[in-house]
Amino acid sequence: MVNTYCPRPDEREDLAQEIMLQLWQAFDKYDAKYKISTWMYRVALNVAISFYRKSQTRQHLRIPVQETTAHPAEESPESHEQQLALLDRFIQELKELDKALMLLYLEQKGQQEIADILGISVSNVSTKIARIKDKLKQRFLTHNDS
Repeated sequence: MVNTYCPRPDEREDLAQEIMLQLWQAFDKYDAKYKISTWMYRVALNVAISFYRKSQTRQHLRIPVQETTAHPAEESPESHEQQLALLDRFIQELKELDKALMLLYLEQKGQQEIADILGISVSNVSTKIARIKDKLKQRFLTHNDS
């Protein structure tokens, strides 16, 4: 999560510490009817989004990403790394909720847990995941055509 919401390596430790501080301070508000991992993820996600927003307003810049070309037919490690870099870049371009959703999806969280963390319905999770996957697929196709 820290890497997704904090592209600058020098700020990642600050974000991780802020998440830990907020978890510690909010622990007395934990409601035992929810899984502790879901509650922790929700707190961490809210802190990460807030940190990201503050970072964006302070800096007003985008981190440059090396231009890479992905060739699906290649099986080399470099090609795989390029595709992962592109996927990361395309995820970074998503809206905040969609970015959080994909992060949870890629971490193989269940749809119910994703719904609980993000405060949306399970059917909305399914719909959004399908739409985001289509959007990312289109980004890859558009990128490969250029």
